[in-house]
Amino acid sequence: MIRFLPFAVEFALLVFCLVDRVQADSGRIRNLGKATWAFLVGLLPLVGGIAWLVAGRPEGPAPRGRCSPGSPEHERPDGPTPSQVDRRVREEQARVDAEFDAAVRRAKARRPSPGA
Repeated sequence: MIRFLPFAVEFALLVFCLVDRVQADSGRIRNLGKATWAFLVGLLPLVGGIAWLVAGRPEGPAPRGRCSPGSPEHERPDGPTPSQVDRRVREEQARVDAEFDAAVRRAKARRPSPGA
């Protein structure tokens, strides 16, 4: 069972590197093109996988809030910023509070006084 461990590790590295390469942004991949990295990782799984992790994988986290170029979501305009959402929520809460206060005042005005 132990003798299969190196093959399992090599296979896991191959799968991880190929999936990582497919998901990486073409413009952020370093040193070689996407197809060249796929060929290298597929042809020499151990050496190619290590080379991908060291020299080809994009550095740092992927940019947030944008999809990769070419996807339909890439052209979609950005949504509101968190501060805009906070402002809208506060405005909506103030409007709901004002409506509630007005409804309470109307209900109290319609209710007969206890001593009458």
